[in-house]
Amino acid sequence: MAKYKPQHSRLLFIDGKVKAGRYPNCTSLAEEYEVSRKTIQRDIEYMRYQLDAPIEYIAKHRGYIYTEEQFQLPAINIKESDLFGVYLAEKLLVQYEGTPIYDSLCSVFEKIGDSLPDKTTTDPMTDQAKFTVFPPYSTSIAPEIWDTITSCLRSSKQVKIKYKTPGKEVVSRVLDPYHGVRYEGDWYVVGYCHLRDDVRTFSLSRIMEAKITGEMILIPGDFDFQKLSGSHFGIHWSDGEVDVKLKFAKRVADYVTERTWHPSQKVSTCKNGDVDLSMTVNHLLELKRWVLSWGADVRVVEPDYFADDIEATLRQSMEGYQ
Repeated sequence: MAKYKPQHSRLLFIDGKVKAGRYPNCTSLAEEYEVSRKTIQRDIEYMRYQLDAPIEYIAKHRGYIYTEEQFQLPAINIKESDLFGVYLAEKLLVQYEGTPIYDSLCSVFEKIGDSLPDKTTTDPMTDQAKFTVFPPYSTSIAPEIWDTITSCLRSSKQVKIKYKTPGKEVVSRVLDPYHGVRYEGDWYVVGYCHLRDDVRTFSLSRIMEAKITGEMILIPGDFDFQKLSGSHFGIHWSDGEVDVKLKFAKRVADYVTERTWHPSQKVSTCKNGDVDLSMTVNHLLELKRWVLSWGADVRVVEPDYFADDIEATLRQSMEGYQ
């Protein structure tokens, strides 16, 4: 049975042999790569006419050479639809502008761009001009904090941090970092907090200082971030789970039903056009903020204590306008 030999792999093989300066020819290349002589001949014609390779046959040496020593064979064979995807993905980097990872991502995309063929029938600049990306609000993270935390995550090392929660004083903590999370414009580190003797979540933007202790850590075998955060609504979670039912007004029904707000959600449309949205979550803090953002277009049906909490918060808000 013939082996599968993708063309781009053959082109890289031919390119390497030609660059070695040993004057390979179709026969020697075909024998070494275990394909037909005609296949190699077609590949060389493709390199010459499609990739503009300055490859010439030298009769005296009975083989091929590059007439331009600086020629580089494109490292990626890519369809134009995929090429557009690369340029669009680069445009999406604006979401990370202002974060320590932004420069690294730009560098990666620059290397990808350098390796792409120059000959394309699409104009990336024109295509990009037709798309705009509005970045979400993002927090500011000190570069040295980012470098220290990500280094500890990669090397499984303990870190000592000075952490400030909203409206509270800075507290020193020793943290065994397990997992990094990006959520709504902020980066978080999940790990074991020695002060609280529990797995906690820390915003990198609130870490005032971070120093590697040098102690190696061992992530528990039963730590599973996907399982831990499986029914979360936002970045916070707890051990228990809560069944929540919300009723949305008809005027926002389309907006509610066209999106997936939570993996466990169940949506049903009432006879009057209202929409019932049910889900199971393990923390109510960010769900509460989300519900409040809908104003008069939503009402909490279940559980009662969550409905009471929303009502109390709305009353407090009203008092601020009296």
